[in-house]
Amino acid sequence: MKDLYQVVKRPAITEKSNKQKELSNQIAFEVDRRANKIEIKQAIEKLFNVKVLKVNTFRIEGKEKRVRMAKGKTRHWKKAIITLRAGDHIEFFEGV
Repeated sequence: MKDLYQVVKRPAITEKSNKQKELSNQIAFEVDRRANKIEIKQAIEKLFNVKVLKVNTFRIEGKEKRVRMAKGKTRHWKKAIITLRAGDHIEFFEGV
């Protein structure tokens, strides 16, 4: 994992993640499935110029879906919950 933009794919914006941001300064991101906590922490700190205190990761298995007779499955992905230092914020999330 060399490229920062390959490690951090996109923010995971949900009602729960908005509440976490307000209450405990935590932000959720979708990250590469092969990335570890150290790589995720370094990528977030370099991309957004903030101090990361803690990184929690977990894998989300794809759900089985069905459309009429066809069965399929959504993709697997990895989610990272980033805890930022008090006073730090990511400007991308301020209007959300």
